[in-house]
Amino acid sequence: MIGELDFYGVLIPPLLLWAALAFAVTAVLRRALVLVGFYHVVWHRPLFDLGLYIIILGLVAVLLSHWAGIGAPSILGSRS
Repeated sequence: MIGELDFYGVLIPPLLLWAALAFAVTAVLRRALVLVGFYHVVWHRPLFDLGLYIIILGLVAVLLSHWAGIGAPSILGSRS
C-alpha cells in the first residue's frame, strides 16, 4: 500500500517530497558541475540536466522508500 504523509489533515504523496529533495540535490550538483567546468564537454545541457534530475529522483525514491518504509516497493530487497 502506498502511504501518504498526513500534514495537518492534508495528505501529501511521498513522491512530491522526494521530487523537492531531488530538485535541491540536483541544483547543488549542477552548481558544482559549473564550477569544475564539466558542462564544456556536455552536448545538450538542458537534456543532461533533465537526465541528472531523473537519476537523482530515482535514487531518492528508492533509498527513502527503503529507509522509511513508505511509498513504492523497494528494489533493495524485502525487509524481514
